[in-house]
Amino acid sequence: MLTAFAILIDGLVYAAYLFIVAIGLTLIFGVMKILNVAHGSFYTFGAYGAATAVAIYFDRGLPDAGGFLLMVLFAMILGLALGLILERGVMRLVYGRDEVVMVLVTYAAFLVLEDIVILVWGPGSYATYQPLLAAGNIEVGELILSNYDLGLIVVAALLAAVSYWALKFTRYGMLLTAVIFDRETAAAFGINVRVVYTVTFVIGAMLGALGGAIMAPKIAVTLGIGVEVIVLAFAVVAIGGMGSIEGALVGALIVGICRAAAVHLVPQVELFVIYGVMALVLMIRPYGLFVRAQPRKI
Repeated sequence: MLTAFAILIDGLVYAAYLFIVAIGLTLIFGVMKILNVAHGSFYTFGAYGAATAVAIYFDRGLPDAGGFLLMVLFAMILGLALGLILERGVMRLVYGRDEVVMVLVTYAAFLVLEDIVILVWGPGSYATYQPLLAAGNIEVGELILSNYDLGLIVVAALLAAVSYWALKFTRYGMLLTAVIFDRETAAAFGINVRVVYTVTFVIGAMLGALGGAIMAPKIAVTLGIGVEVIVLAFAVVAIGGMGSIEGALVGALIVGICRAAAVHLVPQVELFVIYGVMALVLMIRPYGLFVRAQPRKI
C-alpha cells in the first residue's frame, strides 16, 4: 500500500508538470495546426526567468509568498513578450504554407531563442531551490511529501478546470471552438481568425513559460532543458490526441502514472516507458485517445 500510494503521488506530480507544459502546445496545434517546436524555448525562458526572479527576491529576505508570485509573473511576462514577437514577427508571415514549412520555421525560431538564452544568461547552470525549501514538507504516514509538489498538482487541476470553463462558457472559448472546427467557415461568419491566432499563440507561450517557472525549483536550470521537455510534451499530446485539451490531461495522467510505476518497480525501463506507452496507444488509436470531429466539406 505504501508503494502504491508513493506511485500515485509521484505520478500525479509528474502528470501535473507534463499537463502544464503540454496544454499550451496542444492549444496552439488545435487552433493553428502548427507543431510548435519553439514551445521548448518558452519553457526554457520561463525557467531562466523564474531563476532570475527568485535570486533577486529571496536574496533580499522578503516574504516567501511574494517570491512564488514573482517568479510566476516574471516568467509569464517573458512568455507573453516572446509569443507576441514570434507570432507577429515570424509566424504570420508563413500562415497558409505547408505544415512542414511551419515546423521548420518554429525549429529555426527554437535554435535562435536557445542562442539568446546563452547571450543573456550564459552557459552556466542556475539553482532555484529557495521556493522548494520555503514550501516545506508534510508527513503522511511513512512518506515525506513536499508541499511544493502538492501545490503543483493543485495548480494543474485549477488550470484544467479554468481551461474547460473558458472553452465552454466564454465568448472567446466559443470563437476558439469555431476556429478549431472550421477556420474558413468561422472567417466567413465574421470571426477575425488572425486575432484568434495571435491571442492563442500568446496564451500558449505563456503556459509554456509557466511550466518552466514552476519546474525551475525542482531541476537544474541549464542549457538543453527545452529539448527534453518538447519531446515529452509531444509524447503527451500524441497520446491524448493533437489539439485536445482533455486529451492532454488524460495523456499526462497516463504517462505520469506509468513513469512513476516504472521508477518504483522497474527503474531500468524508466526512459523507455513513456515512448512505449505512446507507441502502444498509437497502435490502437493512430490519432490519439481524443480525436476532434472533422468537418466534412462537400
